[in-house]
Amino acid sequence: MATDRGTIDFILELLGDRRLVTARAMFGEYGLWCDGKTVGLICDDTLFVKDTPGARALLPDPELGPPYPKAKPYIIANALFDDAEALQALVFAIADDLPEPKPKSKSRKPRRKKAD
Repeated sequence: MATDRGTIDFILELLGDRRLVTARAMFGEYGLWCDGKTVGLICDDTLFVKDTPGARALLPDPELGPPYPKAKPYIIANALFDDAEALQALVFAIADDLPEPKPKSKSRKPRRKKAD
């Protein structure tokens, strides 16, 4: 079952506009980014966020589960859908725990040798 676009819009609305939060389609489901850092996945209308020390400080005993078969466990954050401030704090704490994304390198085309 694929994630409904309404679920994505709902999650983005909950996360507000205090920081840059975006979602993009990936492999039939969605990835969730905060400040350019991948903080989670949205699969089958379920929000899975990365398990980081900042997340554990806010949710010491979270529900865990894999977003897809053979994936490592993520925190299932759907229980926070009725508390936008708690969800924002969780996503922002995860983003703060993650390293800055590496700058994208420019595509280098091979140089052609000049004909003599």
